[in-house]
Amino acid sequence: QVQLVESGGGLVQAGGSLRLSCAASGRTFSRYVMGWFRQAPEKEREFVAAISRSGGDTYYADSVKGRFTVSRDNAKNTVYLQMNSLKPEDTAVYYCAADPRHSYYSYDYNYWGQGTQVTVSS
Repeated sequence: QVQLVESGGGLVQAGGSLRLSCAASGRTFSRYVMGWFRQAPEKEREFVAAISRSGGDTYYADSVKGRFTVSRDNAKNTVYLQMNSLKPEDTAVYYCAADPRHSYYSYDYNYWGQGTQVTVSS
């Protein structure tokens, strides 16, 4: 089992940057694929990015490709989401999630953080 805690959200102007962090408890962090999802008001939770257990493979939604970068530090039990060139449509609660297998679907992930709000003003 793993507990996840996100941080780094906030208010930023369009074109700005934020870096989200997700700290995991436990000694098995490297066994999990880590995903980032987001949910805007009255919208479904959607896939943003994911990173393989070793960090060697990354996956992105088309809407963030080229602007967001997912990375992980297994020694620190932490996954990051660097968000550049932010747009108002990126406004959402961002969640990190963990599962032993990669998936683009939120229902496949067993462990979730509490979320962190990202607001991008125009």
